[in-house]
Amino acid sequence: MGCSISGLNNLYDAVNGGGDIWINENRFRIVKQIGEGGSDSLYLVKEIRNEAAVGGGLSKKIQDPSHVSADGSYSIKKVLIENEEQLETVREEIRVSSLFSHPNLLPLLDHAIISVKVTTDKTWNHEAYLLFPAHLEGTVVDHSKAMKTKNERFSTKEVLQIFRQLCAGLKYMHSLDPPYAHNAIKPGNVLLTNKKGQSPLAILMDFESARPARKEIQSQSEALKLQEWAAKHCPELFRAPELWDCTSRSSIDERTDIWSLGCTLYALMYGESPFEYVLEEPEGNLQFAIENAQIKWPAEPKSAYPEPLHQFIKWMLQPPTLRPRIDDIIIHVDKLITKYST
Repeated sequence: MGCSISGLNNLYDAVNGGGDIWINENRFRIVKQIGEGGSDSLYLVKEIRNEAAVGGGLSKKIQDPSHVSADGSYSIKKVLIENEEQLETVREEIRVSSLFSHPNLLPLLDHAIISVKVTTDKTWNHEAYLLFPAHLEGTVVDHSKAMKTKNERFSTKEVLQIFRQLCAGLKYMHSLDPPYAHNAIKPGNVLLTNKKGQSPLAILMDFESARPARKEIQSQSEALKLQEWAAKHCPELFRAPELWDCTSRSSIDERTDIWSLGCTLYALMYGESPFEYVLEEPEGNLQFAIENAQIKWPAEPKSAYPEPLHQFIKWMLQPPTLRPRIDDIIIHVDKLITKYST
């Protein structure tokens, strides 16, 4: 998809006033805002189709027909960009997203970046618009909250089915040349869609932090630079210990994602990170708890989940050199699915 730098007249006014917007040659109508965080806003939109238009509409541009919405509904992520660093971050997100094509990774369908005249009522000088399929049932976090109000939780079978799909998407990323790490795996970045008679469809999203996974750190300044980057881009409750305290002579690879994957499996089961308890302790030290893998299991008379799942999590939350790779994880989760799906 091409990135338009100009030619999207009145785009800002449309988004804020609830009108029509154009991304390249395709027109969309804002339905409602469905999310917000920092400089990002997420909108549900509906394509205004005109078969006579140049290019024949969005469906003609989308390579995978399964990504074409039957009713024209999509989501648009709007990003306000204040400086060159933020602009480069969005461009990198667009570049990286275009590398991925997998059923368990959210596809970027189209995008546009426009220049905006700075005025007294705003500080940003660019706006980016990223178009994705709409998944209105929300993330794992949304589902977990809804179930908690009804005193429900995912079954062992559902946990393993969701987790297996995350592994499939991650294997795709880790198998690229060079391998890419997601760097922000967490329940809030996992979309869940339920279809009648089928297991939930899990889709990993948000590739703003995705980068080539393998890094050779050869100095203290490089180590500090990586730690500072991780502090901005990798969720602390799911961040691997080597990204908290990077030594001046170290190798970083895609197994940082395996740590986050283990934390996410715990969250699928119990609704939070295995280290969330530290935030409630008066003198709790999150970094220390993570670096020493001090997992706190729920105080229940009998666990809702079998002990092999606990052992599976512990296996992923090991030091980098002992931590398994995604192929090992998939072999093991497939065995667990066979064991607990009957």
